[in-house]
Amino acid sequence: MPGRRTFLLSALGLLGGVAGWSRGARSEHYEPTLGDDGLHKQPFFLQSFLDLTEDLTLAHERDKRFAVMWELKGCPYCRETHLVNFADHEIRAFVQRHFDILQLNIIGARHVTDFDGETLPEKDLARKWGVRFTPTTNFFPADPAAVEGRPGHEAEVARMPGYFEPEDFLAMYRFVVERAYREMDFRAYRRTHGG
Repeated sequence: MPGRRTFLLSALGLLGGVAGWSRGARSEHYEPTLGDDGLHKQPFFLQSFLDLTEDLTLAHERDKRFAVMWELKGCPYCRETHLVNFADHEIRAFVQRHFDILQLNIIGARHVTDFDGETLPEKDLARKWGVRFTPTTNFFPADPAAVEGRPGHEAEVARMPGYFEPEDFLAMYRFVVERAYREMDFRAYRRTHGG
């Protein structure tokens, strides 16, 4: 029969799990896979032929938003995004329900076709779009017609430059889903939505 000490430690463990984002606690054990390229992978990330217009069109047909997430092997903030932010069930469920995400490698060599039809290695596309550090996430219009053959950095509706703490991370995804970018920037959105 468990003693008071065992009960107390169990109760403290439960309280730690409930404490939430402010202490970096996770309510469940969640571990993404590590790909051959050294990047953490989420099971809901897109498997793509790397044609961004096709990916955006598919997301639109599935009533989802399309985003490109740039990462780098060994990037500690990329790791944090996967092991802290995506480890949170609420964040993961929201992102998976509302987004198709294509993961690209900022120094990668796979050839990607931009919305304007230009095909470039990942690293050159990152340079073209002005992506300088990881993680960076580009969010695109819901309607493929809104892109009109423009390159990604001109077509994006929002950009998450770098690592965001879990609450801000989820807020950015909500900002895009709600199309709040049509009325305000993300900082204003956070001020009006508890940030």
